[in-house]
Amino acid sequence: MVVRGESRPTAGAESGPAAFRSAAEGLRAASFRPEVLSEEMPAPQRIAPFAAALSADVTIDDVDVATGRLILLHDPDGNDAWGSVNGLPGTFRLVAYVRADIDVEHISDPLLGEVGWSWLVDALAGHGAEHVAAAGTVTRVATEAYGGMSEEDGTAQIEIRASWTPVGDAAGATDVKPHTEAWGELLCTAAGLPPVPEGVTVMPSRRGQRGA
Repeated sequence: MVVRGESRPTAGAESGPAAFRSAAEGLRAASFRPEVLSEEMPAPQRIAPFAAALSADVTIDDVDVATGRLILLHDPDGNDAWGSVNGLPGTFRLVAYVRADIDVEHISDPLLGEVGWSWLVDALAGHGAEHVAAAGTVTRVATEAYGGMSEEDGTAQIEIRASWTPVGDAAGATDVKPHTEAWGELLCTAAGLPPVPEGVTVMPSRRGQRGA
C-alpha cells in the first residue's frame, strides 16, 4: 500500500557531518513530475562512510513503466576514484539506476545505448547540475516466451546505470537538488513521457511511503 504525502528519513541521512546532512537535504527538496512517486530508502552502508538514497517509480494509468534509485555517497576524506574537484579528490558521489519498458522493436536499434546515455547528459545539463567524472552503462534487456508461455508477448527494457561527482559552489557547499531533479527527468524520459514545454510549470509529485 502507498500512503502519499510524507517521507520517512533515510537511514544515515540524519547523522554525519554538516556537509553530508546539507547534501542529503537536497534529495528531499527535489521536485518531480506528478507521474513520479518517490520515497527515501535505506542506503548501502559499506560503499562510503555516509550515504542516503531515494527510490522512485513512474506510473502512467496506474501502471509502473519505469523505476529507479539514486544514492548519495559521502567520504569526508575524499576518494580518488570519484574524480577531482578544485584539485582535490571528490568527497561526494551520486550513483543512479533507471529501468524502463521500451517497445520491443527498439531493442535492436544500434543507437539505443548512445541515446540512453544522452538522456542523462542532457538532463544534467538542463538542470545546471555541474559534475565531473561521469561514468556508466546502458543495457538493453529482451525477454521472449517459449513452450507453455509462447503465447505471451515479448518484452523489452532499457537499464541505465551511472555515477558522477557533483561540483560544489565557490564556498564548497554541494547542492544535489538539481542532480536529483535531473535523475527524475531521466526516469521520465526513459519512460517515454514527453518533455514539459518551456515556460510551463507542472505540479510536483508528492512523496510516499511503501509498505505502510
